[in-house]
Amino acid sequence: MSIEVGSKLQGKVTGITNFGAFVELPGGSTGLVHISEVADNYVKDIHDHLKVGDEVEVKVINVEEDGKIGLSIKKAKDRPKKHDHRSKESFEQKMSRFLKESEDRLASLRRHTESRRGGRGARRG
Repeated sequence: MSIEVGSKLQGKVTGITNFGAFVELPGGSTGLVHISEVADNYVKDIHDHLKVGDEVEVKVINVEEDGKIGLSIKKAKDRPKKHDHRSKESFEQKMSRFLKESEDRLASLRRHTESRRGGRGARRG
């Protein structure tokens, strides 16, 4: 069986090290899941996530010229696509909104500065 980058496969954890886990793939080849590819969050101890004999779904992320296979468990998980929250404003609309917000901020700063100046001058005199 040919191992191709991007394919998802079922495998079995055959060994664990402090830097990752070795996974036997269909066809008898073995790949490495680096510790950074085990879970979405920080993994301090890989033993908290995997043990020898676990069946895992992995995604092939690279195949080196020397035959080494890089795998990822976290990238193999199907996640809903993130919704693009950026609005569909045109450049002109964004610029107009930016200018209005800037003018509002400047006006607020000017009012604040003028009230402080007037207050100090009144006390001195």
